Amino acid sequence: MESAVVAVAIVSAEGPDLGAGERDALIEVLRARIVELEARLAERDVVIAELRARLDQSSGNSSKPPSSDGYDKPPAEKKNRSLRRRSGRKPGGQPGHQGHHLERREDPDRTILHPVEACECCGRDLREARIVESQSRQVFDLPEMPTLECVEHWIHKRACECGHLTSSNFLVGVTALVCYGPRIRALGIYLVSYQHLPYERAAEILCDWAGVSISVATLQTFVTEGAEDLAEFLEEIRSQLASAEVAHFDETGGRIDGRLGWIHSASTQTLTLLSVHRKRGVEAMVDVGVLPVFRGVAVHDGWAPYRSFEGALHALCGAHHLRELIAAEEQGQAWALGMGCLLLDTKHAVAQARAADRKRLSAEALAELHASYREIVKLGYEENPRLAGPSDGRQPKRTKAQNLLIRLDQREREVLRFAHDFRVPFDNNLSERDLRMVKLQQKISGCWRTTHGAERFLAIRSYLSTARKQGERPIEVLTRLATGQPWVPLAASP
Repeated sequence: MESAVVAVAIVSAEGPDLGAGERDALIEVLRARIVELEARLAERDVVIAELRARLDQSSGNSSKPPSSDGYDKPPAEKKNRSLRRRSGRKPGGQPGHQGHHLERREDPDRTILHPVEACECCGRDLREARIVESQSRQVFDLPEMPTLECVEHWIHKRACECGHLTSSNFLVGVTALVCYGPRIRALGIYLVSYQHLPYERAAEILCDWAGVSISVATLQTFVTEGAEDLAEFLEEIRSQLASAEVAHFDETGGRIDGRLGWIHSASTQTLTLLSVHRKRGVEAMVDVGVLPVFRGVAVHDGWAPYRSFEGALHALCGAHHLRELIAAEEQGQAWALGMGCLLLDTKHAVAQARAADRKRLSAEALAELHASYREIVKLGYEENPRLAGPSDGRQPKRTKAQNLLIRLDQREREVLRFAHDFRVPFDNNLSERDLRMVKLQQKISGCWRTTHGAERFLAIRSYLSTARKQGERPIEVLTRLATGQPWVPLAASP
């Protein structure tokens, strides 16, 4: 009606020369034009809202890392927006906590006696005087810096009466007239691949602390040869992941050989597999080799390509949803607050049930949960009537909050799978933790110059992460790797 009034006003301004039929035709043209402009304005409003939402994004309401937040103070109303709930406990050690401290040893490596030689009052000799009281204190410290030990290996060839010559053999890894041993090789790999030191700084540490003048090229050789010996380990990890009951999956971008590449992770509580690929989607996931044969519960962030693997059950990361719900609430979506509270309450209920050694929530609790979930989704559609209304054939651009509402509506079972199956965690933080060191490596080095370099780093990182999860010391498994006999887990529980 308002559009028609505007059109009539425009026609009146043109003058009375138009006939009734022409005036009606012009009004219809103008009305159609106004409808088109209103639609364009609505679309631009959505774009503006999306751009404003991007400007307001932080680590608290999106998947951006905390390092991207900068040093600006957040607005007062956002200071305390944390996904963690108050526990009611005071900071610090809790009652009954054992704590950690140095403990005295019954068999110290060395004992140093500090004798009393003379009286500090009169100067009389006390070396033969009676001891009235004794005290001891123990100091734990590193031994003196070791010097590089040189071990010379000899083999012999002996002649038998039958004429055959039999030779002894050098140890595995003793391949040249002069070479480095497994411990120094393991330490070099540890500094570069586990502590993420640049090659030059790792070489400096070895020189300063062990007196070893190792070049960057030699350190690179240590890493390359170590990664090449991990083929059997990687296949075993891939096989164990494929048969796991619950596994976590994620991916992140990285600069590789001057282009954007992707690092894919597959993890359990005891296993880590990191792989590099030029693609991010289904093709890469197939090449990694876990998801195509995986039949357990795949926990991920809801990215569409994961759904291509229909042999697995899917569970969506609750932490991602909570951050997105905070962003939706900040955009004025009231339903998002209710959904966030429901997810947090359910997470708390599951934690309490586990603490009480219960295997599942009661049927009544689950029924109430789903009823509340559907009610909140209904409120979301009432706040966004365009999503629930009939389609006019056009697909309007949706905001992130609207896309989130649709996902929560369509993927209810996957969102709440953690409440039905206590094996499934609330979030996908395990996979994100496994990828965190990859992001740290990129911050330090900026990129990988070659794909082979990225593959070597990820192979060793998978080896060390898996060993650490299973209680093995990194330097010990690296020493085994340096001798050509890498550690391989015989069995792993999901």
